[in-house]
Amino acid sequence: MNTILIIEDDTALADGLKRALSSEQINAQSCNSINTARKQLEENIYSLILLDINLPDGNGFDFLKESKAKCDTPVIILTANDMESDIVSGLELGADDYITKPFSLAILRARVNAQLRKQMPIIDNANGTIESYDNINNGISSSYDINGDMNHRYVLDDYIFDFRKMEFIHAGTAIELSKTEQKLLHILTENAGVTLTRARLIDFVWTDGSEYVDENALSVAIKRLRDKLEAQDYIRTVYGIGYVWNAD
Repeated sequence: MNTILIIEDDTALADGLKRALSSEQINAQSCNSINTARKQLEENIYSLILLDINLPDGNGFDFLKESKAKCDTPVIILTANDMESDIVSGLELGADDYITKPFSLAILRARVNAQLRKQMPIIDNANGTIESYDNINNGISSSYDINGDMNHRYVLDDYIFDFRKMEFIHAGTAIELSKTEQKLLHILTENAGVTLTRARLIDFVWTDGSEYVDENALSVAIKRLRDKLEAQDYIRTVYGIGYVWNAD
């Protein structure tokens, strides 16, 4: 169980964030001031902190500097301060991520999950080597940037995908895919038969520093990928959950 502390003086927003982030794996708590946050940190151990900058009893940047001096708990700044100087200051003070308001809940979940994965313990993988959960992505493979020979080529029926050469062939015809479509196709085929949640796909494709992603971006990208590859029978929608590459 991961415990997240949300430091936010807007009660309605804090309650909404708690509901959005809480799950069987995440216990989301909140407080509305720096003084309360200090007490919470003294009494509890947190996996992640979501920190507003403009708080009633002080500046979030000062609290960030203070907390980083005491512990290595990752901090995501969540604020309306969108000036470049504020973003630079936050990152230089040790923030692990910086998200400006307004924001997409899907992207927030993806950023939160990305930070939590980094905190998971190191385990033995099936080959007897050591990998962190950040690398194995909780059992879901996503080695899009792989440089070795493994996982760069996929062949099924009349599809031939070479992700290293960025060559995608269907029924003998070369198909041009965007970078986003390539990344989606790679994680889907690499996990053929496994249903991937929308949040997981968004995390993999769009956690590259972008501040905003439309809620419909994934749906649009999936549709374009299906249409280009004529893969309606292969890229299946699992309603209410996500998508799966059907290799049967």
